[in-house]
Amino acid sequence: MHIYLDTANIDEIREAASWGILSGVTTNPTLMAKEKGADHKSTIQEIATLVDGPISAETISLDGEGMLREGLDFAEWHPNVIVKVPSTTEGLKAVYQLAKHNIRTNVTLCFNASQALFAARAGAFIISPFVGRVDDTGIDGMTLIREIAQVYRQHEIKTMVLSASIRHPRHIIDSALAGADIATCPFKVLNQSMKHPLTDIGIEKFLADWKSRQ
Repeated sequence: MHIYLDTANIDEIREAASWGILSGVTTNPTLMAKEKGADHKSTIQEIATLVDGPISAETISLDGEGMLREGLDFAEWHPNVIVKVPSTTEGLKAVYQLAKHNIRTNVTLCFNASQALFAARAGAFIISPFVGRVDDTGIDGMTLIREIAQVYRQHEIKTMVLSASIRHPRHIIDSALAGADIATCPFKVLNQSMKHPLTDIGIEKFLADWKSRQ
């Protein structure tokens, strides 16, 4: 399973990229807004210098024609840009038209398997089910990942399943087990995933044993 970073913070991306695990980056208007004064285009282009993989840039139009215009513009920024649109009928229109231009799309804010199926049929490159937000409704978000993955496998659909709204390290592993192709994570969750008290204890023990032989 591929690991993406869900952020627009250049420092976080640079640090995570240095670990050698990043396959891509996802951004959205909320993440962009957190980076005060950051220009959308220049931020995406700078991310592309740090990560050699798909970089999702999200549209803000509500109508398909507006999403299409934005998507055509975004695609000129860098070859790795993936145009992100919402799971709406207008989003499907944009996906369908962008696919005709060989522009890849990430259909976001997916909350049921029918949205995922329709997005794939329209030509989506990635579908992004939000597991954390589904969990918030009292339903297991991983059930949604499993349903989408099963539908795609059964019908030989090539659209990739990206597990989004990752809240904690276990979400990453559960997403992999459920059949997701990608997990996109906040930097905090990535960092937490490499922490374990027994690792720290082991390092301390090894160092103490080494010093004792001096």
